[in-house]
Amino acid sequence: MELNRERFRAIFYYNFQRQLSQQECLAELLSVFGNEAPHQSTISRWYGESKRGRVSLSDDPIVGAPKTAVTQENVDAVGKLIIEDRHVTYREIEASLKISKTSIQKIPHEELGVRKLVSSWIPHLLTKERKAARIYCYENKRQSAVWMFQGEEKPTKVIRSRSVSKKMVATFVSKAGHIATIPLNQQRTVTLQKINPERRIILHQPKKTRQYLTEENVELLDHPPYSPDLSLNDFLTFPKIKNRLRGQRSQSPEEAVDAFKNAWCRQRSLWDQEWNSIVFSDESRFCLGMHDGRARVRRRRRERRNPQFFVERHVHHTVGVMVWGAIAYGSRSPLIFIRGNMNTQRYIHEVLEPHLLPYLDTLADPTFQQDNARPHVTRVTIDFFQHNDVTLLPWPPRSPDLSPIEHVWDMMGRRLLNLQHPPQTLEALREELVVAWNEIPQEDIDHLIRSMPRRIGECVAHQGASTHY
Repeated sequence: MELNRERFRAIFYYNFQRQLSQQECLAELLSVFGNEAPHQSTISRWYGESKRGRVSLSDDPIVGAPKTAVTQENVDAVGKLIIEDRHVTYREIEASLKISKTSIQKIPHEELGVRKLVSSWIPHLLTKERKAARIYCYENKRQSAVWMFQGEEKPTKVIRSRSVSKKMVATFVSKAGHIATIPLNQQRTVTLQKINPERRIILHQPKKTRQYLTEENVELLDHPPYSPDLSLNDFLTFPKIKNRLRGQRSQSPEEAVDAFKNAWCRQRSLWDQEWNSIVFSDESRFCLGMHDGRARVRRRRRERRNPQFFVERHVHHTVGVMVWGAIAYGSRSPLIFIRGNMNTQRYIHEVLEPHLLPYLDTLADPTFQQDNARPHVTRVTIDFFQHNDVTLLPWPPRSPDLSPIEHVWDMMGRRLLNLQHPPQTLEALREELVVAWNEIPQEDIDHLIRSMPRRIGECVAHQGASTHY
């Protein structure tokens, strides 16, 4: 029979109870087991344990170091740490759970099946509050749904009472805009006496109506039945107007008709007119030797580390200039160079007073847009705008994708990158920037401003998240 640690410890305990000394115990063990006998220090240690009253012969458990660290408890703990912080490091997990680095590297990959990958770049990380600031929409039935557990009371919300009456209107539109909106009193059919007979129109097809239009030499455009998705008013205009009027209560049918007209005209102005009066502004920095850092190559798998596909880049601070500019539909401001970093004093005395105010005086009823950079929103800057009667457009934070002037900076940057002889001095860089700013076709700027309804629509569709712009 082979003696293990526990059996030797039992002999130590037996000899201790016989009141043998440590030397006598060692002499007995040497006479029986020879070289396989335990060392005297081991006998001395276990005699001491017996004096302290220990009766267990097994090893004490090691706190924080189980036999195997890959236990279900540790796997769940590592998974919880990763869920709480997706950027947690191996060192932080090791310090928190007191397990070896080898086990830590094994648990995420083999047990949890997770990988640590480099995050993709996006313009800005939008929080829920920032998303809410970018859009505003009424809560519909689907948006008001909530998850409920058994036993919980059904959620409630305040509902608007139904309208006591409704008003029907007939609206006529064309490519040029709104033609007429006529209330139908007591649901009676509207006449077409005020409509230009030279226009082709889409209308209902009763026999009397067709006969009347034929007599008035009005050409009719055939429209297939049950096709509201082919009618501009049905699938676009009326839903947008109803969303805009949602929550408003009218005291009379006439007031409801006026609200409908105003909403329709305001909707059209948002498409074309209102954005034309907005002056978009921003700052940007251009550097010497600027490059977007992206060099695309065709390569096979596992060739990422091939030195043939490496591109060197500068990581230190690069000398450059900061510029300010503003654009509007049909015009643009001069390109302004800013000395040093932008602050409130420089923004007012080097940009707003000498350049922005004279530029706004050349426009009819302009509204000024700026982002929420610190120099733009200080109390001194806001007081300056109020003192000079400058109307500001409220702007959601972290929303460069909604500003068309960002694309102007991109056009200028791409022009500098495509120069055969890039500027080597700050003076040459300033000259090239002025040329690039002035040579951007005004039609391109107008096209960017005309894209504002699409930008806003995509932002609303994405619930305030980043758009592709």
